[in-house]
Amino acid sequence: MNETVGAPDRSGPLAGVRVLELGGIGPGPFAAMMLADMGATVIRIVRDDRWRRDPILGRGRVVVRADLKDPQVRVAIRRLAQGCDAVIEGFRPGVAERLGLGPKDLHECNPALVYGRMTGWGQEGPWAWAPGHDINYLSLTGGLHAIGEKDRAPVPPLNLVSDFGGGGMFLAFGIACALARVRTSAPGQVVDAAMVDGTSTLLAMTYGFVANGTWLDERGSNMLDGGAPFYRTYRCADGGYMAAGCVEPQFFREFLTRLDLADDPLFAEQHDRTLWPRQGERIAAVFATRTRAEWEAVFADSEACTTPVLTLAEAPHHAHTAGRGTFADIEGVVHPMPAPRFSGTPTATPTPARADTDSVISALAGRSLTLGEARDLIDSGVFAPADR
Repeated sequence: MNETVGAPDRSGPLAGVRVLELGGIGPGPFAAMMLADMGATVIRIVRDDRWRRDPILGRGRVVVRADLKDPQVRVAIRRLAQGCDAVIEGFRPGVAERLGLGPKDLHECNPALVYGRMTGWGQEGPWAWAPGHDINYLSLTGGLHAIGEKDRAPVPPLNLVSDFGGGGMFLAFGIACALARVRTSAPGQVVDAAMVDGTSTLLAMTYGFVANGTWLDERGSNMLDGGAPFYRTYRCADGGYMAAGCVEPQFFREFLTRLDLADDPLFAEQHDRTLWPRQGERIAAVFATRTRAEWEAVFADSEACTTPVLTLAEAPHHAHTAGRGTFADIEGVVHPMPAPRFSGTPTATPTPARADTDSVISALAGRSLTLGEARDLIDSGVFAPADR
């Protein structure tokens, strides 16, 4: 029950938190987006126009152009960090230190600073120096091996798992945890968010299945990897797909009832792995007789946990996502809305990145810089509004 009295504060739970974002692509900006979505003031330092390529990952920030190799810029960054609560850095290990912007450098300026580091392999370890991408971190954790069809090559699940799940979300979580610690008058600290570590943690339940002997280390052979006929996708007559996730026995019975297969003796044993191939073939043959829209109507009012596989273009317009406001059109771009939701400090609708002079000066001015000093940094060319 919402016990909030009066109109809710829509500034978000992180209102008042100031974050400085230095470099990085993908998961680092995603973590910064999450913090900005929650109401933090995030100042993003960029060196070129690549920040314009993704209007969603870059939302909610003020964007400042600067060359971190310039000694004057580094001095200004350290001064700015004095008035920030957190820094996000996405360089390879050692780069920030060589720039004079590593944790030791900035903690000298601000001992309470939370310094968030986003890397693939971490700050330590034999591969800490190596480049990589989502598919590489996922492959080394065992996760990629488990995704895909039996007897076929592993399939990368976009770059959702390691980049954003195991990387950006863990960095945002780590920064929030460290900020909570600072609020107890503890000193700031470094948050070492490695995608290989976060991805391994995401696999906690799967490794639990391995430990208790219920997981076969073979693709397409388990309950949740497409091996089970009650947890996979099925092609419809029009080429669309339906997703079945009827794991529990009561939902599986409902699923079979809607398919007119409830009395078929082939389905008497749901968890007999020897029957799964034939069960899957029988179910696939039924789904192939109708279009996706027809099957959507069949399962619309059921508890069979069976849903249409929507395209990215379709998803924002589904009755549930539209009714809940999961997506929103912001200046002609469809955005996923901030998550999770808060009863007392709900978040505002995200805004596109701001890179104009007034916005930059206003954002720079704060705890460690006066309005005049912020304006001087722009006028002298140390910092520049990114829209120039």
